[in-house]
Amino acid sequence: MSFLTHIRESIGSEVLSLFSALVVVVVGFSIATPLFLSASNFGSIAFQLPVLGLLTLAMMVPILSGGLNLAIIYTANISGLAMAAVLMHFGGAEASLGAFFLGAIAAIVVGGLSGLLMGLVVAYLGAHPILVSLAMMIFLRGLGEFLTHGGDISGFPPYMETLGHGSLIGVPVPLLIFLAAVFIWHIKLSRTQHGFSVYMIGSNIDAAEYSGLHTRRTLAMIYTLSGVICAVAGILMAARFNSVRVGHGEALLLVTVLACFLGGLDPFGGFGRVLPVVIALIILQCLSSGLNLIGANQHLSTAVWGLFLIGVMAMRWVTSRLRE
Repeated sequence: MSFLTHIRESIGSEVLSLFSALVVVVVGFSIATPLFLSASNFGSIAFQLPVLGLLTLAMMVPILSGGLNLAIIYTANISGLAMAAVLMHFGGAEASLGAFFLGAIAAIVVGGLSGLLMGLVVAYLGAHPILVSLAMMIFLRGLGEFLTHGGDISGFPPYMETLGHGSLIGVPVPLLIFLAAVFIWHIKLSRTQHGFSVYMIGSNIDAAEYSGLHTRRTLAMIYTLSGVICAVAGILMAARFNSVRVGHGEALLLVTVLACFLGGLDPFGGFGRVLPVVIALIILQCLSSGLNLIGANQHLSTAVWGLFLIGVMAMRWVTSRLRE
């Protein structure tokens, strides 16, 4: 018993419960269809997960600070449009690798500025993050529709296919990008002064300010980094779809919030870790893939995700009561 207790304390009860849920999902779908354990299915999951994962990381830090970023999808898309505009200027499908790097820088700058603007309004004007990010979402959507006339931009250089669909030593390139972002997010939240400030602001912003933390600067940085990671997701979406459109990935917004709460983030801020959120993402992607393989309606996945979250919350409530 002491050995199990030591494992639970070192890994975390949240991680163990989510890992148990993942095992149940994998075993259940493996019994339902033998295709679930196939290499092609796992490859499909590995290529689909990174975009959702990056957007979830962009949503995670604002939630940890007690806020929310409803503009993540449109920040990603407007960043992708910035990169696409640079590529089109330098020849579209004939654009050089240097043009791509220039476009990627433009995308990151646009994403970072979008987040910075939200952060400054939240930090210095005291506006609620939901209202600020909603206003930014509406603005970016309207701007994107205006710039593209409701259409899309396509015809990117062939080498971008490697970024969206290629593999490196057998591991999908998008997955490597996502894992790198997870590692950076983990280090930043757990080992840096900025991460400590994020948790303090989420727990009690007044106490954080009285203790001498630069709360306004931290809030501005939180939303700026959220915008930057959105830009990375936008670049990846452009590479995967070979096109950019302002409405790409609209359905993913609520899924990112679901993944954060399923991963144990406190909706009021101040508590949560990266690893449980990553496991929650894998669970949601496995649910979606498994339901698709057994021929379930696409909209059923959303309903199952919601029921799964309710079940996890109920299980946590029962566990806490038993401990008491």
